[in-house]
Amino acid sequence: MNNKRSPQSETVAWTGIVSDVALAIAKGGIGYVSGSKALMGDALYSGADAAAKLTEVLPWRAGRAQKRMGERAEQQKGNNEPILAIIFSVLILMGGLQIAFSAIRDLTRGHLISPEPSALVAVLISIVLKEVVFQYQYRHYKRLGDSSHTAYADNHRYSLYASLTVVIGIGLSIAGGSFNWHPLLYMDPIAGLLTACLVLRKGYYLVASSIYGKEIEELPHAEATNFIETVQRVHGVIRVEYLKATEHGRYINLMVKISVNPRITVLEAHDISECAKKLLLHRFVYIGDVHIDVIPYDPGYPYKSNHELIDNDDVPTLLQ
Repeated sequence: MNNKRSPQSETVAWTGIVSDVALAIAKGGIGYVSGSKALMGDALYSGADAAAKLTEVLPWRAGRAQKRMGERAEQQKGNNEPILAIIFSVLILMGGLQIAFSAIRDLTRGHLISPEPSALVAVLISIVLKEVVFQYQYRHYKRLGDSSHTAYADNHRYSLYASLTVVIGIGLSIAGGSFNWHPLLYMDPIAGLLTACLVLRKGYYLVASSIYGKEIEELPHAEATNFIETVQRVHGVIRVEYLKATEHGRYINLMVKISVNPRITVLEAHDISECAKKLLLHRFVYIGDVHIDVIPYDPGYPYKSNHELIDNDDVPTLLQ
């Protein structure tokens, strides 16, 4: 498994984590002071985003330290990796339930107050900052060809849904307080309840991916073209017979079958496969593992080589 990440990729990942944590703290504080349940729910969703990203980043660090401890440490790492994600998932689920119960309590009591305008300003600023960070991360991973840019787009979409829900809820609640229209005051706790549902969804998917593993998806052939072209550049590779790229979370694993000159030695064929593997891991930093099978190249009938014809005395030879 290639756990090595470029410094720029780590910087991009940690930028997203730090920004989500900062937004969670800021929105949580402002939501508590302004009395907005919706903004506190949005703060918890930002914290859930940070926790989900952190569970993907920490194994990079752990893998480097455990690499020196041999195969036994690698097995222990595989068993202990989900623990951190499960802890975060439980905290996220508990926080989502707390926000949901608090919003339901406010709705049933009916004694509602309009949140302060600072809550609306805070969520609008957070949307702008999140969009800037998202564009930075999305463009970086798309430039590398990393398939995780699609996952970033999906996560950002649901985060945007949560923030827009909060904007509508806070805006209508403030309008209800300004115009003395009591029914609109219910919109802030309603938005908080909807945001809590999104938080619970986030926590559920995080714990499910930790226990059952992330869904493995095979990449389409069009996205695997770059891998095929890279392998074909290796000296000694005649043809790429088969290539299967599967997505494991943020990693991509490759199954490759290449054909080489049938007259070379086994050691030379092994060197060619190792060269192809190192080239793939070096060029595509998001590749986790590469398995390469080597077979002798068979052009098939009627393209027979001269040495095959000479060795067979029963077959008449022709000048080629």
